[in-house]
Amino acid sequence: MTETMFGSGLAMGGDDEEKHVPAGGIAAWEFQVQGGAREEVKFSFDVNTGPDSEDSPEWNVALYDSVGELWSDSQTRKEFALGMEGKPKDFRLEVTAPKGARYGDAVSVTLNVSSPSGEGGMAFDAVARQSILALKTQMDQEKSVADSLSSKAKQGEEDIFAILSPTNLRGYVLVEGMNTDRLREKSRDIRKARSFVDGETSLAEIDHYLTPLSTVVGIMEGDLVELVAGPFKGEKARVQQIDEGKEEITVELVEAMVPIPVTVRGDHVRVIEKER
Repeated sequence: MTETMFGSGLAMGGDDEEKHVPAGGIAAWEFQVQGGAREEVKFSFDVNTGPDSEDSPEWNVALYDSVGELWSDSQTRKEFALGMEGKPKDFRLEVTAPKGARYGDAVSVTLNVSSPSGEGGMAFDAVARQSILALKTQMDQEKSVADSLSSKAKQGEEDIFAILSPTNLRGYVLVEGMNTDRLREKSRDIRKARSFVDGETSLAEIDHYLTPLSTVVGIMEGDLVELVAGPFKGEKARVQQIDEGKEEITVELVEAMVPIPVTVRGDHVRVIEKER
């Protein structure tokens, strides 16, 4: 947030935080400009794209007030003037990332204001980022769709960065990439794939799929379990102790002549009866 006074009557302030925007998405900043009474304020723009300005796709830039569009970079003029009447006026600057934006493509818009009472400006920066979309699939065909999409991801432009098919997420595959139009195009002819869910998915929404659950989650002391691996496979046992750090449990075989503690991995048991 910036608020600066330029001279005796000209001031400018508002949101100037860097924005991260998906390909085809819009970033916006709200700010105010105040000029001196009975004087015009001149607005001028300097738009730069990167990291390679000669090879960077074009971003659309436009400035609005409460009535409508005042300026866009599609116009040949780079400046205009407004009578401010000595009162703060609200503005909104919008930049639209190109649909073909690559990861890290950026735009920097410097808006300069000047009047007889002073001059100054603000810089607005936006960086293209990837999107995470949820692709609907036929139930129990998630792995098949993920494998097919992985093969197509290597064809043409490599817009797909990651594909996730969690075992406990039925009917969906999560896809991370840049150009959402090309993501849809690459999934169009895949059997068992349906369509992308409208809107993006955030990392916060899928974080629990990215962090593997402990193998001892849901197991309690006293539970009756069946050993499903190891030398005692098929034996029933009672849980005596749980080591969450090592993801191990100590059990006693219920049919053994002498109760001997046995330590096994959490994924080597199956709970068959919960402790009451």
